[in-house]
Amino acid sequence: MKQKTERIGVPRMILLFISVVLACFILAGTVATVNKEIIYSGSVGSTIENLPTQWLQQLVGMENHYWSDGNQSSEILSMGFEFFTNIRIDDIRTLIGNELPGYAFFDSEIVVPGDGTDFSSLPYESAPPLDVLLQEREMADEQLEELNRGSNSNDPPVSSPSDKNVFVYHSHSWESYLPLLGLPDDADENKAVDAKTNITLIGDLLGKELEQRGVGALVDKSNIGQLLKEKEWTTGKSYDVSRSIVEAAQSGNKNLQYFIDIHRDSQRKKLTTATVNGKSYARLAFVLGKENGNYEKNLAFATELHEALNKKYPGLSRGIIAKYGEGVNGVYNQDLSPNLLVVEVGGVDNDMKELKNSIAALADVISEYYWKAEKVDGESE
Repeated sequence: MKQKTERIGVPRMILLFISVVLACFILAGTVATVNKEIIYSGSVGSTIENLPTQWLQQLVGMENHYWSDGNQSSEILSMGFEFFTNIRIDDIRTLIGNELPGYAFFDSEIVVPGDGTDFSSLPYESAPPLDVLLQEREMADEQLEELNRGSNSNDPPVSSPSDKNVFVYHSHSWESYLPLLGLPDDADENKAVDAKTNITLIGDLLGKELEQRGVGALVDKSNIGQLLKEKEWTTGKSYDVSRSIVEAAQSGNKNLQYFIDIHRDSQRKKLTTATVNGKSYARLAFVLGKENGNYEKNLAFATELHEALNKKYPGLSRGIIAKYGEGVNGVYNQDLSPNLLVVEVGGVDNDMKELKNSIAALADVISEYYWKAEKVDGESE
């Protein structure tokens, strides 16, 4: 005698799916009320985005093997576990991410990996108190000599273009490098800050290298730390200060098309240095705010520069990192332009020679991108 097998019809399956989703919301709300730290809104949103297609397909697959991939039960359990615990089984960071204050890696995504880039080598920021950021020191003599040696470009100098198309600025203008401050190999990366000898020197180099290649550049060297002090703001508001600077530049010069926010990573030399054709470079990393409306266009711009860098200077780019979530800026003013990037230039241990090599390389790919875009625009007119 054949045993009769009852199968759940599609309407009942849909009702079951809706019931599961509603139950998830009710339970999530209950848990969040008891302990607000358990549920992280970004993770919940990400999980909900995946529910309709994955869960429905898997639930139907449990009853109809045509839709089955053989792993429905384990995948549903995994997604449910992530939803209620905020822990992703395939990502160990999520196990401890909520327990460590300031755990920035938890809110980062490696969108385009560079050579050797993983979650242990992501760029991160480390800023001491504001009063420390406002100190001013002279550059170490040997580093100053290297800075004054001139451009690394082999191209003949050109006259400064009248039109300015690139705006270079520094949301964390206090970021510096230990060798520049006469502190090579110091164990404390927080000492690599200064109100005078800092990242603005590197941004100024980029502007000069771009103009050497016929691309007009404006470089803002505002002391962001001082502006924060005047407003009685903390360093967490630095992007609000730089936003007003970018907006003023945009309104004052309609020719500006590209915006480069130059930063310095707090990682140490092993992760921020590369040797290319016998020369030492400070590695570059591109950082995007995933919560800005221009994200896809920013990503396309960054991807072209990343690929061009690693084609001409293999291993120089550490890749493209997207940041998002609670406690992270997530925008970095990139909503102001589809061609606005945060670029990490080296780390606390890189010296002036390495920095100059990298800035010349960055200017190479930006100018090539610019002239390519100009050619396309000219042909379309």
